[in-house]
Amino acid sequence: MHPDDQTFLRLFNASVPILQAPMAGVATPALAAAVSEAGAIGGLGLGSSSVEKAQQSIRETQKLTSRPFNVNFFCHRPASCSDEKRRNWIDTLAEHFKAVGATPPTELNEPYPPFDENPDMLDMLVHTQPAVVSFHFGLPCKSAIEAIQGYGGTVLACATNLDEARAAEHAGVDAIVAQGIEAGGHRGNFNAERDDEIGLHTLLSLLDAHSRLPIIAAGGIMDARSMKAAMALGAVAVQLGTAFILCPESAASDAHRAALKSDTAYRTQVVRSISGRPARGIRGVFQEQIEPLDPSTIPDYPVAYAAAKMLNTAAREAGDTRFSPNWAGQGAPLARELPACEIVRMLMNEGEA
Repeated sequence: MHPDDQTFLRLFNASVPILQAPMAGVATPALAAAVSEAGAIGGLGLGSSSVEKAQQSIRETQKLTSRPFNVNFFCHRPASCSDEKRRNWIDTLAEHFKAVGATPPTELNEPYPPFDENPDMLDMLVHTQPAVVSFHFGLPCKSAIEAIQGYGGTVLACATNLDEARAAEHAGVDAIVAQGIEAGGHRGNFNAERDDEIGLHTLLSLLDAHSRLPIIAAGGIMDARSMKAAMALGAVAVQLGTAFILCPESAASDAHRAALKSDTAYRTQVVRSISGRPARGIRGVFQEQIEPLDPSTIPDYPVAYAAAKMLNTAAREAGDTRFSPNWAGQGAPLARELPACEIVRMLMNEGEA
């Protein structure tokens, strides 16, 4: 057996070196369980969930599978934007609310706290004991990492550059998710205003040369060829998100699915105007009309995200889907509409062919 296979088995107690990205709003217990039952590692995005909702999702997944799966949380900096900046952002979006027949909100609040500011969430994890816990936008405190490892959990942290990987290694995590600029959804960079925009292959080469931790490759991976390329550059496993969006087990909206199956899937872009942090999605109104504005006017994450979600909801109720974020990576046109277990099986069969 290849040494990398041994590393993956030791870390995850799973036979297939594939992780399903824990996409908040898209990943479901059914999707995570199906991927894990296929021998890989399913994922749940719980960063925006309450403690009660997160526990419910974990328990539901544990009922569907006894195999390991990953739960993901956000370590973003608390929003510090002024009331004036929030009001100005409402004014910026007002014309779009009115265009769909909706009244703009009167205020914008921070809808959920960072992981470290919610100690009940850590208590819940120690109680439910999911096998894998991952973090996005930064790192939790060292005591949280040790608490998860203390019950036998594996801790992952996302890194988009070498400095972040070194910080994760110093903090004591078990492995790094190396996220290239090709990836869909939110960039994992620790500083929302700094993104080195490193491609996956270059990032893997950097981390393979300078990090001692196992590396999981993420960004634009859609088939066995890209899997092999990532593992040839030092990754012990790969993480795929966009590849699972069209699965019947996902919670992707009809608008998201339609965009992914259309020619617009060839045009994705990273913008901050949707959430306040860099995130890649299929081009829509935010990318084409709102993002070109002065980026300094955008409120911090997740305050800006609260506004975008309200606008998208109002638009959908009016039959307008142009404000859907439609998170997707650069490999979006290669997405396949299959059950999750078949995607895992197909990726492994293609790799053996």
